[in-house]
Amino acid sequence: MRRRDRDAGSAIVEFYFLGIVLLVPLVYVMLTLLDVQRTAYGVTQAAREAGRLLAATGDEQAALAAAAVALDDQGVAAADVAVSFECSTDPCFAPGGEITVTVAATVQLPLLPDVLAGAVNAEIPVQGTHAAAVDRYRSGQ
Repeated sequence: MRRRDRDAGSAIVEFYFLGIVLLVPLVYVMLTLLDVQRTAYGVTQAAREAGRLLAATGDEQAALAAAAVALDDQGVAAADVAVSFECSTDPCFAPGGEITVTVAATVQLPLLPDVLAGAVNAEIPVQGTHAAAVDRYRSGQ
């Protein structure tokens, strides 16, 4: 009977302790996955929009602006993203050619101090690619 009195109330403490120990890493993993998914949506949409606009108009600045709008829509900073264009034909905008747009970004692990970020590989690379056919009826060429 005496032993039972000593253990009274300790289950709730163990429950809270285990809950915190298991919940904190789970929340961190969820924050990281959501950040990576948000960036993946952003770079994929940016590559698609830039490729479509570049294939239709041939204007690289307009394509970069379209990519920036798509990235901003997902909350990704356009300054931290690399956009590259590659053509399958020479000249680049020959009718029937193909333009491949690649948008690459890196996602920093959330809530990581700068001291640790430099010491460990604390970033996840994310890349989106889109291939667009050049409009063979494009005017102005």
